[in-house]
Amino acid sequence: MNQPASNYVRSHELLDRAASRLLIVDVQEKLIPTIAQAARVVANCRQLIDGAQILGVPVFATEQYPKGLGPTVASLREGLSTVPEKLLFSCAEVLNWGTAAEQTEQRFQVVVAGIESHVCVLQTVLDLLSQGYRVYVPADAVSSRQEFDWKIALDRMSNAGATITTTESVLFEWCERAGTPEFKQISQLIKSRGNGT
Repeated sequence: MNQPASNYVRSHELLDRAASRLLIVDVQEKLIPTIAQAARVVANCRQLIDGAQILGVPVFATEQYPKGLGPTVASLREGLSTVPEKLLFSCAEVLNWGTAAEQTEQRFQVVVAGIESHVCVLQTVLDLLSQGYRVYVPADAVSSRQEFDWKIALDRMSNAGATITTTESVLFEWCERAGTPEFKQISQLIKSRGNGT
């Protein structure tokens, strides 16, 4: 009775770990102290990275002019491989992913977190949408210096076609089902770190 019917088809609106990537945008040492709700953003970015590692979702990150803004904050560096530097606000150029249609792995869903919502996150999201990706933005894992800029950026990204979600929603959509060892790890991750708010 608890098992889905054999003809169950999962909504294409939901994240699929096999089709997803995680992108952490510019959470850097000299920028984070100026950001509203900085502790929440860093904690939720860490949750997303840890969840992605548990569930086999590739993780990418970028740094905006690190000579001036410093490297990615220490608490996020673990679990990140090469972090390309950029001068453009959008990350799309340095990622070199091509368009979603060109991807042999079919990882056409991108979860975008980081800072600042109204600058680098926004421009990256709009570029990825224009390349054919489905983009998901956890509202509790992005921020700006001013709350007003964060709210306007979320509205603009939503109006352009991005899905605004939360960190916990992302993790449980990637996980998909209860009763597995991965579910226990994801549940423990969420319990141990709280919800970041």
